[in-house]
Amino acid sequence: MKIFLCCAAGMSTSMLVNKMEAAAAQKGIECEISAHSIAEFEDCLAECDVCLVAPQVKFKYEEFKQAADIAGKGCGLIDMMNYGMMKGEAVLEQALALHKEHLELEN
Repeated sequence: MKIFLCCAAGMSTSMLVNKMEAAAAQKGIECEISAHSIAEFEDCLAECDVCLVAPQVKFKYEEFKQAADIAGKGCGLIDMMNYGMMKGEAVLEQALALHKEHLELEN
């Protein structure tokens, strides 16, 4: 599974990516996680299974969610508290749930 986090510049979110990767490794979950700016959304959506939108760019969430729905991919808004406290495990769980939800919709 490929997950990307969409934020203003892809910088601060990279710390959360590290926490998510550590949580995934601890749980034995194979996935690729990356952080990108909102300008890269379309390219990343084509390559990934799930998009998580950072709180600082939540104004783009509805637009991104519609595009993800059309593409059959999961898209969610990262909880501000989970983002601010860098709760990688909680954000990873959100991504896994979105991915599972979209897989079930396909079947």
